[in-house]
Amino acid sequence: MRGDPRIQAHARILVRYCIEVRKGQTVGVSGTSAAEPLLEAICAELYRAGVHPFLRMTPPSLRTIFFTEGDETLFDRVPPIERDWARRMDAVIGIQSETNTRSLSGTAPERMARFNRAMNPIQEQILRKRWVTTLHPTEAYAQDAEMSLVAFEDYVYGALFVEARDPLAQWRDLRRRQAALIASLKGADRIEIEGPDTRLTLSVKGRRFINSDGTRNMPSGEIFTGPVESSAEGFIRFDYPVCAHGREVAGVRLVFRRGRVVEASAEKNEAFLKEMLNLDPGARRLGELGIGTHPRLNRFIRNILFDEKIGGTVHLALGRSYPETGGRNRSALHWDLIKDLRRGGVVRVDGRPWMKEGRFVHSLGKGGA
Repeated sequence: MRGDPRIQAHARILVRYCIEVRKGQTVGVSGTSAAEPLLEAICAELYRAGVHPFLRMTPPSLRTIFFTEGDETLFDRVPPIERDWARRMDAVIGIQSETNTRSLSGTAPERMARFNRAMNPIQEQILRKRWVTTLHPTEAYAQDAEMSLVAFEDYVYGALFVEARDPLAQWRDLRRRQAALIASLKGADRIEIEGPDTRLTLSVKGRRFINSDGTRNMPSGEIFTGPVESSAEGFIRFDYPVCAHGREVAGVRLVFRRGRVVEASAEKNEAFLKEMLNLDPGARRLGELGIGTHPRLNRFIRNILFDEKIGGTVHLALGRSYPETGGRNRSALHWDLIKDLRRGGVVRVDGRPWMKEGRFVHSLGKGGA
């Protein structure tokens, strides 16, 4: 196989590190035709490992065609073959590879909300398996990031550590540093987040912090947990737009009482924000608190897979919790919103500074990174 050797290294990380395949397994691999070079490299790596890939490569426009042309009966159910696919795969690799990130901007949000609800049981089943989400660079993502494609590829592959002598060792080192952060949070209860137009408190008592070390998201670089569902109090203004379903929602400000969003505003696409908050009862509660740690992610590129891992930021997700954290919130929504704390921000844990201006203070416990 010819091509960019970074793509081959990317595939090897996904197969050998992220999902740790075993001979005889069947692995679902999905992406658009724009990701064909990476899809080929993944399949080759799986074959070498004695694994059967089940490839689903679709035209980039197919999702838009579904939501614009589909009969109304299609948005409230999924065909049985989707359930069989999720049940039979031993692991799943999903590749973001859009050629137009705004293709759904004219689609009725209500249709997407209905389909999200219908797909929720299948998503829950996949989350119980080995799975990983990654990105293949395209012109569309480079344009969103306001970068040339070459510069964007360098940013992506730098975050993947593909050019290191041993990329897998780099990811294991990140895992160790994040484990130290988690150790410093052992027994924590009250988390306070303060910054410009932000004073929010929540509880993580009894919840587990997860070391997101690249085995679910590639790249990764965060630790996260599920806050106590009734605990969020205060207000927060998020610094970066959230980009979802072809829409950019900017200037989001939320007010929480007893864990629930009671006020919501946005400078752009506020109506869409409120529609998502009304998706189901769990959409107005927090399902995740995450803390970004990646040393090479330092700029906003309008892609949450990368942006939520920016070192010195925190993100809160409205909607579904990850069960492994102890979180109990159920929703068809999982929508990450980012607060940049690198200038004038602080995170306190049980009253003591833990992160200041994006740097870990380590005044808690014995952990360090």
